[in-house]
Amino acid sequence: MISTQPVTLSTDAALLRDAIARARTGLVDREVVAEVVVLCAVAGEHVLVIGAPGTAKSEAVRRTADQLGGRYFEYLLGRFTEPSEIFGPVDLRRLREGLVEFETAGMLPEAEVAFLDEVFLGSTAVLNTLLGILNERVFRRGSTRLSCPLRVCVGAANTLPDDPALAAFADRFLARVFVTPVADGRLDELLEVGWGAGSRPAPTAGALLPTVDRLSEAARTCDLGAVRGPLAAAIRRMRQAGVPLSDRRAVRSQRLVSAAAALDGRTTASADDLWVLPLIAPTLDAQAAARDVLADLVESGRNGSLVYAAEEFARGQQARAARLVEAGRRLLDEVGTGPLGHDERLRVEGTLREIDAGFVLADAPQALRDVRGLLVAAINA
Repeated sequence: MISTQPVTLSTDAALLRDAIARARTGLVDREVVAEVVVLCAVAGEHVLVIGAPGTAKSEAVRRTADQLGGRYFEYLLGRFTEPSEIFGPVDLRRLREGLVEFETAGMLPEAEVAFLDEVFLGSTAVLNTLLGILNERVFRRGSTRLSCPLRVCVGAANTLPDDPALAAFADRFLARVFVTPVADGRLDELLEVGWGAGSRPAPTAGALLPTVDRLSEAARTCDLGAVRGPLAAAIRRMRQAGVPLSDRRAVRSQRLVSAAAALDGRTTASADDLWVLPLIAPTLDAQAAARDVLADLVESGRNGSLVYAAEEFARGQQARAARLVEAGRRLLDEVGTGPLGHDERLRVEGTLREIDAGFVLADAPQALRDVRGLLVAAINA
């Protein structure tokens, strides 16, 4: 039976929240990548993931794309990559008629989610054509003019380019995520997950892109009135701290703010959403500087769908509590109500240690105290 219930913003946010949680399953210290990809899909922006080889950049993107559904295109670019490998070959039938058109089926111009690894190795011909797709969602080549359904393009590279021409291309990717090898504290988790690396959460049963589109529409109509003053103050602080921000990046940062609000199920943005601002700083050092100068503005940041990203960039207690509540609830769902096995007990104990190390119980949010109580009960069952 087809439901006649209206789809609400909170319902859509919950659907994507669950999809993000599935995408994060099996990712160790790469949860932020998955969440920022979804944030940018809702914002209608693109994201660069920068990190050394072997840091699971590709895996995080693929898992997220699996959950979003839709047409997916992935390619590893090189110096000798031909445009036809990305955009499709010449249509030979039309060529015989004297028209240079391209067969784009299954290629980037028809993708809804795209991942381009080593994106800066593309030739001038490839990157110039990419610009039109990234900026305008239009593919132009020969006689072909095609509107592109692309929601988000993820570019990955080992390092940012030094070439000024490539830096201008990189500026089309609004958000930046920098990844480093997994911290020592999570190595045990990495080894455990890595041993079963062949398994991956099943792709979503139905494409969630209509959900993304509804949230995108909500983000476009989001009320930014209350946050525009603090946002302008934040941009000024970042520039004064030496963070290079073009006017275009400053203006488009509003898209990330409104998308964060929509993903949290709200139609009005607030100071809770300003934690996204360090994402627009173009280098790792610039992001560190942004975190420092924005510390007091973003410390209240939190997001029910993007719990890891909010914690990473806000560095505040509210975001950390929200992430621990979400992690605790999902852990309780996984372990069930019966006696805990050895591995399950270790996971519950680890979460309890993190809660107790980060919060004085009497001052902790009620939701976190409730989850802690349930975890303790699970240990004692």
